[in-house]
Amino acid sequence: MRMITGEHLSKTYGEKTIFNAISFSIAERERVGLIGVNGTGKSSLLKLIAGIEEGDSGEIMKPNDYRIAYLPQDPSFDPDLSVLQQIFKGEAAVMKAMRRYESALIQMESGYEDEGIQSEFMNAQKEMDTLNAWEASAEAKAILTKLGITEFSKRMGELSGGQKKRVALAGVLIETPDLLILDEPTNHLDYQSIKWLEDYLGRYNGSVLLVTHDRYFLDAVTNRIFELDGGKLFHYKGNYADFIEAKAVREENERQQSIKQNNLYRRELAWMRRGAKARSTKQKARIQRFDELEDAKGSGGRSSEMEVSIGGDRLGKQVFELKDAVKTFKGNVILDGYNRLIKPKDRIGIVGKNGSGKSTLLNILAGREELTSGELITGQTVKIAYYTQEHEELDENMRMIEYLREAGEYVTTDKGEQISVTSMLERFLFPMSTHGTLIRKLSGGEKRRLFLLRLLMGKPNVLLLDEPTNDLDTETLTVLEDYIHEFTGVVITVSHDRYFLDKTARELLIFNGQGSIDSYIGEYTEYLERSQQVAVKSPAAKKEPAPQAVQKEKKRLSYMEKREWDELEDKMADIESRIEQVNMELQGIGSDFTKAQQLMDESAKLNEQLEHLIERWSYLSEFAE
Repeated sequence: MRMITGEHLSKTYGEKTIFNAISFSIAERERVGLIGVNGTGKSSLLKLIAGIEEGDSGEIMKPNDYRIAYLPQDPSFDPDLSVLQQIFKGEAAVMKAMRRYESALIQMESGYEDEGIQSEFMNAQKEMDTLNAWEASAEAKAILTKLGITEFSKRMGELSGGQKKRVALAGVLIETPDLLILDEPTNHLDYQSIKWLEDYLGRYNGSVLLVTHDRYFLDAVTNRIFELDGGKLFHYKGNYADFIEAKAVREENERQQSIKQNNLYRRELAWMRRGAKARSTKQKARIQRFDELEDAKGSGGRSSEMEVSIGGDRLGKQVFELKDAVKTFKGNVILDGYNRLIKPKDRIGIVGKNGSGKSTLLNILAGREELTSGELITGQTVKIAYYTQEHEELDENMRMIEYLREAGEYVTTDKGEQISVTSMLERFLFPMSTHGTLIRKLSGGEKRRLFLLRLLMGKPNVLLLDEPTNDLDTETLTVLEDYIHEFTGVVITVSHDRYFLDKTARELLIFNGQGSIDSYIGEYTEYLERSQQVAVKSPAAKKEPAPQAVQKEKKRLSYMEKREWDELEDKMADIESRIEQVNMELQGIGSDFTKAQQLMDESAKLNEQLEHLIERWSYLSEFAE
């Protein structure tokens, strides 16, 4: 079995320890999702495994011919290369052959009569034949097409940022390495491309390690989860849904252990404070034990409780109203006589094609751009917090806590409670030990999380979010989703993230381009599925339904069904009893996470069996005498 293993890996940046003595293994065909709060070292770990960065200690072991392909979050490109030249940049022999052939082909187009060019073209063709590279070339073009890239000779410098990321993704996919490492692969992909990538990775023969904020994608693709938390790496079997369940069990066990530890800590603290006379040579072991407790208490500073319920200023009945709104930008029509009333407590998601004007609408509502014609009426009590795609400039020399204190020493919750800035930082996943950190030492994701907290501390009653999932990790998104759930004001979000919109939006505005805007009441996933169904239906393919045979109405149970009916209740009772027993075992499992995973797997299977039996019982009960 071909696998890669890391043992006792550690990485520090300056004074900050990213991870410490972590170990892992990735076997063939495993699909591993890496989860962690921004700043915990996810990208650093990916680069270390890919061989781009070195760790401070530890070892990565793999076969000599083990190949890794890495997609960074922000790939670099040569602007003068064509799309095909860019994706054939790999050093594998097949990639070199395809690169040589594409170059010879371009030369042939302009110098067909040159014997030297003809000779090079013939030799490039022979090399393609020898290495069977034609299939790889066709596969590359097919992958590019599926990702929405069809102009293969176009220069990279002429592509948009999203198109460049798609080319980079195609480049690593066609290498077919033993391990694919993907950092945010779904960024800039539309629904169809994401679904195609899900299917592609499901069929892929190698292993996959990925970081993504798209929780539906994570759930569909992975069969293992790694979580970086507090410098440690936790391992979970299953997909994202399994991870959430297993983590809940782990944190509950840790909470119970923490209660015992805190009681022990208080006793030890009292002993240490009794004075020097208690600290004789005989007590050195006990002093060491106290130091260990201090370290453990300090490392567990981040609470798993993440409720955020900051009170907002009162919002009147009038929020926004657009009347006959027209907006054009560089010849593109964004709004074309658009009328819209936005009411208190609205939860609106804005989706649609890139360049169709989604962000422009938010800028208009925020007062950052003017309408070409028409009218925008904004309520007098409206107080906006605007989370933009553009990274706001923060004073790099300020400390985190100073930056937040500019907004106030305290915030008031919707229940009237006052919460200090330090508590708010902890609720937003910044441990107490980091509050004095200079902003310049934060990662990009940590800066975005800090900026979001600063916005919310301003007590807005209208929240405008422009692609928040591009920079925020899954745990921070969960915090934000909880905040939105409790938020009494208006939330308007531009996003392509299905999971986030399903949780936070009740209505969708679909930007089709050229001023065409549709409305849909319901979840984004439901809208996408319905759109797909409509797209595959062709009017010409519609046929009259074939006449169905008239079925004889069922009036009573057959002999075999009667026997089944007599046994069903006993079977359901047995399964319910076992489920109750499994749940009791889970509550007392302690820190044996392997056993906890086995019990959760058994519980899932039992519940599935019970659900099937209940459905069968409901059906048979209609005919039982």
